[in-house]
Amino acid sequence: MTVKGDGEVGEDALTGAEEAELAARRRAMDREAADAPDVVSALADADERAIESALRPKRLTEFTGQARVREQLSLILTSALRRGRPPDHLLLSGPPGLGKTTIAMIVAAELGAPLRITSGPAIERSGDLAAILSTLSEGEVVFIDEIHRLARPAEEMLYLAMEDFRVDVVIGKGPGATAIPLDIAPFTLVGATTRSGLLPAPLRDRFGFTAHLDFYAPEELEQIIRRSAGLLGVTLTDEGAAELSTRSRGTPRIANRLLRRVRDYAEVRADGVVTLEIARTALEIYEVDEYGLDRLDRGVLEAVVRRFGGGPVGLSTLAVALGEEAETVEVVAEPFLVRRGLLARTPRGRMATAAGWTHLGLTPPPSLAELPTLFD
Repeated sequence: MTVKGDGEVGEDALTGAEEAELAARRRAMDREAADAPDVVSALADADERAIESALRPKRLTEFTGQARVREQLSLILTSALRRGRPPDHLLLSGPPGLGKTTIAMIVAAELGAPLRITSGPAIERSGDLAAILSTLSEGEVVFIDEIHRLARPAEEMLYLAMEDFRVDVVIGKGPGATAIPLDIAPFTLVGATTRSGLLPAPLRDRFGFTAHLDFYAPEELEQIIRRSAGLLGVTLTDEGAAELSTRSRGTPRIANRLLRRVRDYAEVRADGVVTLEIARTALEIYEVDEYGLDRLDRGVLEAVVRRFGGGPVGLSTLAVALGEEAETVEVVAEPFLVRRGLLARTPRGRMATAAGWTHLGLTPPPSLAELPTLFD
């Protein structure tokens, strides 16, 4: 059965998505030749964020997945609207690409309030934060992405602003410096972090609601792919959508990216319809296998198995063998391999699991019947 998208799509939404896609393509063509980002990376560049903004759901009812978080947010926002007061500050945590920024935009839309967007690294001094907070209107929503990377002076200023809606502006230096209290309008802070453990306890405790976003099930990703297909004008079959969803690592950002790459292949080398066969052929070209592993992931797994006999092997040694930075291996490749049960972190180093050997078409050694534990 061939379908186009997922239900009715507004003409303006279709235009916005297509315009964002065309603009991103033009910028990509204008840039000098450079290494392309990994197609299954959960991180997004500026061009991709422009496309994502056109594909984002605008209301809580349009948001797919994260059912428990949606229900909790619905209660908080509805209660705040009935009271006529801004809701408590919200903290969203979870891996990149799961929808933290989208939820912040939905919160502002549901409240009918303006949204101010910034990020932790962009706020280098307390004065930068004071400039933002002092110009807020009542009820405005402030979204700080990567809030765990806030500078310490700005972080301490935020404590007072979140609790008492007041900031102390320091004028002068040394013994003659004076602090002038400045009242600010009541606002709602939405903080997003990929590393909640790095948040200091005083900041974390000031959020009235904390939500952790989990990876999406293939069925949920299939719904997201269908909706995005409708906005982008992509025609796909049921089987094609299912194939994309199983290779997307449980991440909507990756699902949308794979959809666009397979769409490109279908338009150039086929009739434009994303079928099961087209999806498989296109993803093979982009080196994304049936588990969602890309070239770097398979390189890590093959190095552990073929070069080091399945491990254990240290991170720095593994990085040298791959010709990659240790941080790249640890942050980009390892988390997904561990989550899929293909790689294990042990006290002695990284080890390939029996599933990792099998994925490479090799027979696991008998010694892998039981992996060593923390106390071995």
